[in-house]
Amino acid sequence: MNRETEIINVVEKNPGIKFREIMRETGLKNGVLSYHVRKLEENGSVKIDRKSGETRFYPLCVTDEESNLITSLRRDTQRYILLSLLDGKSLSFNEIVHKVRKSPSTVSTFLGKLVEDNIVGVKIIELKKVYFLKNADMVHEIIEKYNPILLERTAYNFADTFANL
Repeated sequence: MNRETEIINVVEKNPGIKFREIMRETGLKNGVLSYHVRKLEENGSVKIDRKSGETRFYPLCVTDEESNLITSLRRDTQRYILLSLLDGKSLSFNEIVHKVRKSPSTVSTFLGKLVEDNIVGVKIIELKKVYFLKNADMVHEIIEKYNPILLERTAYNFADTFANL
């Protein structure tokens, strides 16, 4: 197997993987991996998403909407927020803070990002702002398809949530 095929296989098994993670998975050095990634990008063999100082790699079959969701599921706090909303119930900010076990400011930052990315919606119920997943089916699908990769570092027994689905 050539190196580009190896890199493509790693990306297909680990959508949203970062450059350094590919280095660890393949054992390739920075310069060698950079060379092959550049070739893969030039011939359109993988999707590369460069945002906010981080580069993530996706298989070609992953849509932009899915790549946003995958990126969020790869980040601990955003994953915990998404998992807390996965049962379909709308939750208040304080309920999310309680479930996620992070500071209100941390939850606010990452919840705001999820709303901005159109993954989580906001509505007012009885004069109270509540949050919900905009596409819970897609979240379920992505988790089912790429679990345990996206959930390998999950804490707070969120894995139990999936055992009960």
